Amino acid sequence: MDVVLPYAGIVLLVGPSNSGKSTLIKEFVDKGELLSSEMVSSDEVRLLVSDTDFIDWKHRPSDEADALYEEYQRISVEAFGLMDRLIETRCRMNKLTVVDATHLHPDDRKRYIEMARRYHVPIVAIVLDVEQNILLERDEQRDQPRGKRRIRQQYQVFKREKRFIKKEGYRATFFIKNPEDIQLKRHRENPIELDVDNGIDVIGDIHGCYDELIELLLKLGYKKHEEGYFIHPEGRRFLSLGDVMSRGPRSIETMQFFMEHVDRGLAFMIDSNHGWKIARWLDGRKVTLAHGDELVEEEMKKFKEEHGEEQTQQLKEELKSFLLGAPSHYLLRKNGVPTLVCTHAGIKDEFIGKQSYDVSDFCRYGDNEGLDENGKPIRKDWTIHHKTSTLVVWGHDPKPKPLMMNHTVNIDQGVVFGGELTALRYPEKEFVSVKAKRDYSGGSRNPLKELEKKRLDPPNIAKFINGYKVLTEDVGEIHVPKEYCISALDDVSHFTIPIEELVYIPPTMSPTPIPSVLEDYLEHPKEVIEYYRSMGVERMVAEKKHMGSRGILMIYRDKETGLKHVGRETLGVIYTRSGRRFFAPEVEKDVLKRLNQALTRYDYFKTYETDYVLLDAEIMPWNLKARELISNQYGHVSEHAILDRSFIKRKLEEAVDSNHNLEAWLSDYDKKLDNAKLFKEVFQKYCWDIEDISNIQIAPFHVLAHSHETFFDKPHTWHMEMNHEFAKMDGLFVETEYMVIDDSSSEQAVIEWWETITSEGHEGIVIKPDIFITKSKGKLIQPAMKVRGRKYLHIIYGMDYLLPNNLERLKKRNVSKKQKLALKEFSLGVEGIRRLVGGESIERIHECVLGTLAMEADAVDPRL
Repeated sequence: MDVVLPYAGIVLLVGPSNSGKSTLIKEFVDKGELLSSEMVSSDEVRLLVSDTDFIDWKHRPSDEADALYEEYQRISVEAFGLMDRLIETRCRMNKLTVVDATHLHPDDRKRYIEMARRYHVPIVAIVLDVEQNILLERDEQRDQPRGKRRIRQQYQVFKREKRFIKKEGYRATFFIKNPEDIQLKRHRENPIELDVDNGIDVIGDIHGCYDELIELLLKLGYKKHEEGYFIHPEGRRFLSLGDVMSRGPRSIETMQFFMEHVDRGLAFMIDSNHGWKIARWLDGRKVTLAHGDELVEEEMKKFKEEHGEEQTQQLKEELKSFLLGAPSHYLLRKNGVPTLVCTHAGIKDEFIGKQSYDVSDFCRYGDNEGLDENGKPIRKDWTIHHKTSTLVVWGHDPKPKPLMMNHTVNIDQGVVFGGELTALRYPEKEFVSVKAKRDYSGGSRNPLKELEKKRLDPPNIAKFINGYKVLTEDVGEIHVPKEYCISALDDVSHFTIPIEELVYIPPTMSPTPIPSVLEDYLEHPKEVIEYYRSMGVERMVAEKKHMGSRGILMIYRDKETGLKHVGRETLGVIYTRSGRRFFAPEVEKDVLKRLNQALTRYDYFKTYETDYVLLDAEIMPWNLKARELISNQYGHVSEHAILDRSFIKRKLEEAVDSNHNLEAWLSDYDKKLDNAKLFKEVFQKYCWDIEDISNIQIAPFHVLAHSHETFFDKPHTWHMEMNHEFAKMDGLFVETEYMVIDDSSSEQAVIEWWETITSEGHEGIVIKPDIFITKSKGKLIQPAMKVRGRKYLHIIYGMDYLLPNNLERLKKRNVSKKQKLALKEFSLGVEGIRRLVGGESIERIHECVLGTLAMEADAVDPRL
């Protein structure tokens, strides 16, 4: 007899003492068919807890027998308690456990059946049906016989229970009379685990959109074989997340396509809600075909008209078997390590790698809480409970773009509703999509349009509070740690502008990658230029760095447009790098009104056919936002330093005539007094009185977006040209000087320009690759670097920072952490604006904005 054991779960040995359970298992272990760790014996556990596996209370006086029997009972209770905990643990770990005990009483068996159900593993019973006379003969041969009376009692119980065992709910039950006839077979590997091998392309919900499926496969590099199969030249395979049918125009053709490719090992497909319903309908079950399933029935009727009853019945049987055989999910292994889960609607962490009715049900439908007024399930967000590092790819719930949250990614982009059909290339983690030919939904409820209506709904804070990950196009996954999220959430809750207006936080900017080699310089343009050239960048733009405060300006065409985008009438908003309102409300109102009128006067919105313009700018003067900082950290410090150093200098001058040894000290303080005066001169240059808004200067250096496009594909020279155009529209806008670096002569010209403006007290310049998003060997490089002047750095590093000992110490500064933050924040910002322009929800945009704010909570030297 073939006894087939599952990959994981519980194998329950059933039979009286002496039926050969332990001997049978030992043989399997000796043959290498089972591991010794996969066996749990009640006798051995008794030995573990009490140092003995047998207590003989017979032939003892009654008082001794009673005491020994009670001790045996206590040992048994502890042993079976420990045994159950061990088996439960192995079930959670998805391991196979063979339980060696008599299991004669129904309650003993029921306990393990419920355990298997609770931990979603199969349970198999191996029943050793041995005659009573053989049991008695074997007992006499034991070193410690159980006794004839006990064996007869156990046999009677076994005879009574034997007929009930098959009905108790085991996946399989094997009745064994002669153990020598057993051929043990087992699944060594989890049947729902797949090796990535040369790569797997995971495809989202297709819903009968056959044309889009073929277009996507071709785009992924698959070639149509002469027999009609799609085969990748590199040996890649494709995997469907289910719902290949219903709603769309060619369900039967799509199901046949996958059935044929799966049969030949070229593809895989998992179970799904529509697949499960269609399978039961094909099986003749009484199901209500709705929500697009009725279209499959219509296709089948047409198939019958064209091919007849016989071929139709054959097709139904083939499709039914195919759909019923689809697993609840797949677990993909990379280099032998499980790293990716593919499921239709969702999965709990404890379900991964397991199969049961509950697992299948959850994977088909996700986490639901009843039905809405239209009879559609109300979906709960299962992703917030995903805690492991395994990436979960799912579909079922259409989203405009691939949605990454808590290490899960949704790749159902609603192709049947006029959206896109998406594939995730794994292990590359690249998305490939094709647009739908049209909206096939026939005007019925379109979830993509419903999402658009819900775009301004508040985010689910539970998704963010414990940390999360953001999938960005330029650097991939960015982890936002829990400890930084909490402070960022507090800022957003209490201090920032409303989140529907908070669409972008500009990134931090790194200084020169290494200190200047020049003796009296900490920063110099040469080091930045050499860094970019080492990354293959030949053309750069150097922009004058204004000394003000970073400001983001969202300017709408009119108040009605503001209502459309943020839910209330407004001409826009102006806010700081920390997300707080830049101006007092009345001042902001006046500034926005003036800028809106200027843009309207120049037909800006009409010319560019846009609802808004989003600008990244520097707003001056510095004292607009830094008044308290200037007063406390610069004004008072400089005044006191000048007074103290002047006093000491006078005393030294009075004493130097009588003690020439003080001349060096006097010279030193003479220089320090000059430093203090220079310190005061520098910060005062960036401040002026604000009598009205006409004294404000705004220097936009990035046009981030219009309502239908981003401008990350434009070179920085284009952005500077736009800066000059804005300056012509209104006096609040000011031009930013810039130069291009593309050869040695232009490099020298920029250095000389930098030396001139910084000697006059200006802050410095920013050097950028001309291409907005620049990569080297596939990796993003610094989008911009600042080079600050010698004078300006006095207010950053102190009035005496150029003294030799101080400068030597400062040249050892480490900017690597600042650079890493700059890249992450830049990528988050770009990703957030792409989502904004793509019309995605506030929640999707907010995860990028919150991520940047959270990164700012990471401790980095603020002087960098």
